[in-house]
Order: sequence, then structure tokens, then C-alpha cells
Amino acid sequence: MFIFAHGAGAGMDHAFMEQVAKGLVAKGIKVVRFNFPYMVKRAEDGKKRPPDRAPKLLAAFEEVIEQFADSPVVVGGKSMGGRMASLLQEHDKVAGTACLGFPFHPPGKPENYKGAHLAELSKPCLILQGERDTFGTKAEFEGFELSDSVSVSFLDDGDHSFKPRKRSGFTEEGNINQCVALLSEFILSVYNFGANNEK
Repeated sequence: MFIFAHGAGAGMDHAFMEQVAKGLVAKGIKVVRFNFPYMVKRAEDGKKRPPDRAPKLLAAFEEVIEQFADSPVVVGGKSMGGRMASLLQEHDKVAGTACLGFPFHPPGKPENYKGAHLAELSKPCLILQGERDTFGTKAEFEGFELSDSVSVSFLDDGDHSFKPRKRSGFTEEGNINQCVALLSEFILSVYNFGANNEK
């Protein structure tokens, strides 16, 4: 199972969320998607709202984990959702974390760094990042301090949504397919590692 949280600006039914979820299901992985409280309210009245503050987001994420996880599961999300997932690594029902487009800092504001806790992670964590992601480019990673339990893969010429430029020769579909392949491999490896440890 993969509990999959959305990013700040779009809910669980966004095309990116749909494509990744369907890709994982096709590989035999059950996916649980959910909307954070502010997105639930948006769906009810149509009014755009900023994301809730982190404590409320984390509490909502924990509720979903408690509802669906009988044993430790892999959690993750797109952008903000992935960052929230990474902050729940110490939860006893979290086996690993996957972050799709980690928001290391707001675009153009590298001084406002939001990834310091990634240096302390002890459970497996996968970061999938577009090479051109303005929230943390491939070139910037040399300066990021990451725990040994964090693995990183880059999507060719991808932006924050993994979309490449036309002239690059890469395609958005190709990058999302690569994302699904890497993500499913990671999720299955976390569960296999857990199963082997329990024997």
C-alpha cells in the first residue's frame, strides 16, 4: 500500500495524482489518496484557500494512516504532500517515505530551506526530482545534506511537475512513466525488506 498526499495547489484528483496512482495500481500496489482539510472545504464551496498549517496537515495525514494501515506502510506525496510525509517518518506505522518533487525552498528563495530534517531520516526515503525543479534543482543537490537512508533520482529535464521542455526530446508521459517505475520499485523494496526482517 502507498498512502499518497497531494500538493499545495491541487487535490487528490489532479491529473498527475491520477496518472501516478493508476500506474502503481497496474503494478499491483494499492494506493490510498485523500484530500487535506482545506482542499475538502474547497471541494464543498469552490473557494480557493491556502494550505492549512503543518500541524493540521500532519494530523490529517496521521488520521489516514491510522484508518488504512494495519502494519507499517509507505507514505508519500507530491511536493507539499511529500514534505508532510517525510515529517512523519518516526510514526510507528510508517515503513518508508516517497517525495515526488520535494519543495526544498520557494522558487528564487534558496535561503528559505525546508529540507533540514532530511539529514536525520532513519527509514528509507526516495526523492524523485525534476532536473529543472525551481523548488530544488539537480545542481543544488550538492549543497543539500541528506541522510544515507535517502535515495534520489532525477527526471530528465523535468520541472516541478516533471514536465520537460519540448526541445529537450523528453516527454511528460515518459517522465511520469519513469516516476512510476522508480516509485513502484522503491515501495516494493521497502515491503520486501520489512518482510525479510520479520522472518
